[in-house]
Amino acid sequence: MTFKIENKDPGSAARAGTITTAHGDIQTPIFMPVGTQGTVKGIHQSEIRDVVNAQIILGNTYHLYLRPGTDILKKAGGLHKFMNWDLPILTDSGGYQVYSLKGMRKITEEGVKFQSHVDGSRHFFSPESVMDIQRIIGADIVMAFDECTPYPCEYNYAKNSMNMTHRWLLRCIKRMEETEPAYDYPQTFAPIVQGSTYPDLRKESAEFIAAQGQDMNAIGGLSVGEPHEDMYAMTDLVCNILPTDKPRYLMGVGLPENILESIALGIDMFDCVLPSRNARHGLLYTKNGLINIKNAKWQDDFSPIDADSPAITSRTHTKAYLRHLFKVEELLGAQIATLHNLSFFIWLVTQSRRKIQEGTFYTWKEEMVKSVSQRL
Repeated sequence: MTFKIENKDPGSAARAGTITTAHGDIQTPIFMPVGTQGTVKGIHQSEIRDVVNAQIILGNTYHLYLRPGTDILKKAGGLHKFMNWDLPILTDSGGYQVYSLKGMRKITEEGVKFQSHVDGSRHFFSPESVMDIQRIIGADIVMAFDECTPYPCEYNYAKNSMNMTHRWLLRCIKRMEETEPAYDYPQTFAPIVQGSTYPDLRKESAEFIAAQGQDMNAIGGLSVGEPHEDMYAMTDLVCNILPTDKPRYLMGVGLPENILESIALGIDMFDCVLPSRNARHGLLYTKNGLINIKNAKWQDDFSPIDADSPAITSRTHTKAYLRHLFKVEELLGAQIATLHNLSFFIWLVTQSRRKIQEGTFYTWKEEMVKSVSQRL
């Protein structure tokens, strides 16, 4: 993988670049739709590519390990072939999912014992086994196995967790170095900065991660309930330490305003379940603000869902029709909403890139944050 920075915004730390992988180029800043179980819920791969215009999607090691399992994925030739997707894929290592299994997992120095949320069966993840699983999945970018701390988190717990994450990281790197990709293309490994919302821990973790010299770096443990001001403060601190010539990935973020503010701080890559998850509940993101399509105010609004949307379904269907689909619980409603939201998120980062190239990102961002944050 290579990364080339092509433009920098004079008013902020935002930058526009290109990541080159075996499955294609990724123009940054970029948002990655979440395809946890080998699918972005409710829409087809051709729509992800041709309607949403996604350049990369995200899969999840924990879920793919449980179902369909590594045997099936290996027989299929990896996740790309299994789901018929020929563009880049990134896999989250499962650290966040393990964090979510509170009461069903036990974390030790060796790894994590956990029970499946599907059938209660018992399993064990170590840094080594998670790297092996990601080799079989075959993503272009694979993430380190880490512990994601909750918010709020006591200082001593956050420090101990961070140190263990660092020790796990060294084991992940060793495993990657002593194994080969399962298929005929290289994989890029990315470590993850932790440290909760404590500046000294975030600084220590960022310095440790930067010292590993990997081709990209990620920031984890944010967007877990902390105030947005803390998220931005930690992101800013870490971005000032991580190498400028490597992509920076802010994991699990987030809302449109979070993405815009984080681009201004120097983040290149984002993922979040919100656009697709909230779409299934009738919440639509637009450049003018958030719409709850289930509200009665839209029942006789025959204007397009969004006349400026890149998604043709948002331009050709009305708000009244989409509200009707949700009220009668037709699957098409969730599909149209998902296409709309993901298209908007991709539009947002694409427009951010354009503004960076023009040198006007910061001024545009200030106005856009106000606009996207309001409810309609």
